[in-house]
Amino acid sequence: MEKKYTPEYIETLAPNEVFVFGSNLQGFHGGGAAAAALRHFGAVWGQGVGLQGQSYAIPTMQGGVETIRPYVEEFIRLARERRDLTFYVTRIGCGIAGFTDEEIAPLFADTLGDENIVLPREFVEALRQGN
Repeated sequence: MEKKYTPEYIETLAPNEVFVFGSNLQGFHGGGAAAAALRHFGAVWGQGVGLQGQSYAIPTMQGGVETIRPYVEEFIRLARERRDLTFYVTRIGCGIAGFTDEEIAPLFADTLGDENIVLPREFVEALRQGN
């Protein structure tokens, strides 16, 4: 079976799919994937963390990579509890927040075997190169 990757552009989702995006703690979803989540997938203005509609916000704008880790861990716990949902992780932190794939991908290393957590190709490639 070929590995699935998060599509570069997501415009529609099935009812059991969730768009995972990078946000800021204030939930000001003004640009990038956050704006798409607000427009298309039920993200809530003013909610910077967690499940909202068919989207899930992971804050990436509050500091270094280590400040993102607890939010990613919280996301992974939820995704593993909700195996009925498929989570499409976007390249969180790699746009407006300014991190590289190589900096963010290791936060998701433990999810490579999870069928319902789909990562961007760039994260998977960064993880493979890191081994």
